[in-house]
Amino acid sequence: MLIDSHCHLDFPQFAPELDAVVARAAAAGVGRMITISTHIQRYDAYRAIAERFDNVWFSVGTHPHRAHEEPDTTCEEIAALAAHPRCIAIGEAGLDYHYDKSPRDIAERVFRTHIAAARGSGLPLVIHSRDADADMERILRDEMGKGAFKALLHCFTSGRALAMAGLELGLTISFSGVVTFKNSGELRDIARDVPMDRILVETDAPFLAPTPHRGKRNEPAYVADTAAALAGVKGVSAAEMAAATTANVLRLFSKMPPAGP
Repeated sequence: MLIDSHCHLDFPQFAPELDAVVARAAAAGVGRMITISTHIQRYDAYRAIAERFDNVWFSVGTHPHRAHEEPDTTCEEIAALAAHPRCIAIGEAGLDYHYDKSPRDIAERVFRTHIAAARGSGLPLVIHSRDADADMERILRDEMGKGAFKALLHCFTSGRALAMAGLELGLTISFSGVVTFKNSGELRDIARDVPMDRILVETDAPFLAPTPHRGKRNEPAYVADTAAALAGVKGVSAAEMAAATTANVLRLFSKMPPAGP
């Protein structure tokens, strides 16, 4: 079994055929999916999808693009929403200096609030980091010094220094379809050096479809292609990669039941 550790099933691209999307994932060997929050105000939508499908779980949090829209949500409020039995993570939250849709000081404050929610709840934090390596490492080191928390760097496309710092701090690193792109040689080199017990696969669907689906709308079924490419990078079989990444998801997202839907 494979697990798509990060997708966005609430996005409008999936609305006309969500049942078919989930069914195609199952047919491709993707037994479970985590639909990830970008906007706490849409909490009811994430919850409804996870309650509708036995093989879908969800998170709660504010994407950095939305940080300026939800700047005052407290860690206690986030943790309370995360108490739902099918909510298994905090986030995604973090920094995005590529688009800079939220002021950087607000994004950092909101990110630190999510870290506090993860630390307090014991749930893992799903981290979004784009073009913000130095500040991300600074915040992670500072916050980890205040008390340990579980986290992963999702859809990793940052530099080697942040990857190594994340591993040093105990984080997990997740790779998306970007690792299959022709010009992603440096990213594949980083993936090669991530220990097998600290690696995840994801789609970030509907974005970033892996080769050979590039240019199409991405969907959870395609995580199998990313896992196969990553297996080649690591020099292991597709079955070994599936077993390792599934075990890693279940260990990190420990609120997810260990067997069955």
